[in-house]
Amino acid sequence: MAMTVPLSPPSGHDDLERYRTRLFGIAYRMLGQVQDAEDLVQETFLRWQQRSPTEDIREPEAWLVTVLTRLAIDRLRHAAAERAVYIGPWLPEPIASDRLAPDREVEVASDLSLAFLVLLERLGPEERAAFLLREVFDSGYDEIARTLERSEAAARQVVHRARERVREARARFPVPPDAKERLLRSFLRAIEADDKEAMLAVLAPEATFTSDGGGKVRAARRPVRGAERIARMLSGIERKFHWPFRYRLGHVNGEPALIQFRGDALFAVSCIDTDGERIRAVYRVMNPDKLRYAR
Repeated sequence: MAMTVPLSPPSGHDDLERYRTRLFGIAYRMLGQVQDAEDLVQETFLRWQQRSPTEDIREPEAWLVTVLTRLAIDRLRHAAAERAVYIGPWLPEPIASDRLAPDREVEVASDLSLAFLVLLERLGPEERAAFLLREVFDSGYDEIARTLERSEAAARQVVHRARERVREARARFPVPPDAKERLLRSFLRAIEADDKEAMLAVLAPEATFTSDGGGKVRAARRPVRGAERIARMLSGIERKFHWPFRYRLGHVNGEPALIQFRGDALFAVSCIDTDGERIRAVYRVMNPDKLRYAR
C-alpha cells in the first residue's frame, strides 16, 4: 500500500498537529504496522474535521486519543482473523530510527522495541489499549474508562490484569542499548565466523529464534527453541543455501539491530531481547513487505 498524503491539521485547532506523535505512538504499538498506524491517525483527523460544529470539545487531545484508540481496537480485532491464516510467525514491522521525524525520537526511545511489541501480542485488544494508555502514555484511569466505555473500577482491573501478564515475561530490569549492542556485535562475529561455540556463548540456553517470512521467503514456520538448535540452524546457512550475505549493525525502533543484506538488497532485520548477559530471544523479520520502513 502506498503512503497516504498527510491531511492538513484538523480545522478549528491549528495546533492539533502536535498530537500526531502521540496518536501514531498509540496506533503503532497497538497494531505493529506502520501504514495501518498512519491510516488510523489520518482517519482520526478526518473524524475531527467531520464532527458536528455544535459539538463542544474542551480537550482536543483526549478526544483524539479516544477516537484513535477505539479505531485501533476495532482494527486489531479484524487483524486477528488475518493473522490466523498468516504463514508462519507474525512479527511487527520494524522502523529504521533515522527514518523517523525528530518529534518521534522521544517515542522511539520509550517502549518501542520489537521485543516489547511482541510481548504486547499476549494481550487482547482492550487490554493492550488500557496497558499502553496507562503504562506508556500515563493516561488517567478516568480517560481509560471513557475510551473503553467502562467504569473506572473496571478500567483499573483491565490495566492490572494486563500489567501482570506483561510482567511475567518482561526482563526484571531495563537493559541499556550499549549492552544490547555489545551482545549483537558478539553474535554477529560468531555468525560471520560460522563459530557455533561462540554463538552458544552469547545465547541463553532457553533462547528462542522467531523468523517472519510471511510465505514470501524461506523461514522457519515455528519458533526455534534452545541455544543448541538455534546455533545448529544458523551454522553454515550461507553454504547450505548458496546465499552470500553481508551484515551491519543498525538501529530500528530506537534500539540496536542486525541488518542483513543479500547482495545489495535488504534481506532481514534482527532484534534481540536480553537480560544484559545473554540473548534470550532473536526476532528476525524477513518478509519483504515488512521491510519497507527499515531501510
